[in-house]
Amino acid sequence: MDLRNHQWQSDFALKHRAEGRAEGRAEGQARVILVVLATRGITVPSWARARISACTDGTELDRWVSRAVVVESVEDLFA
Repeated sequence: MDLRNHQWQSDFALKHRAEGRAEGRAEGQARVILVVLATRGITVPSWARARISACTDGTELDRWVSRAVVVESVEDLFA
C-alpha cells in the first residue's frame, strides 16, 4: 500500500506523524553537528556525542549547528 499521498485524518495519526517528523529533524540536526565537528578535526568525546544525540530541542540544535562551524572545542559548543 502506497501511503505517500495519503491524507491522515485522525488526531492520533496526525499527532504521531508530527512527532516522528520532529524526531527525524532532531536526528538530522545532531548528525550535521557531529559531521561538522569531525570535518573540522574537533574530537567529540562520548559524553558530548550522547548529549548532542539526545537533544530534541530544535532551537538548541539550531544554536549548536551555528556554533559547530566556528567553535575551537566541543566545550565551546555548549557554552
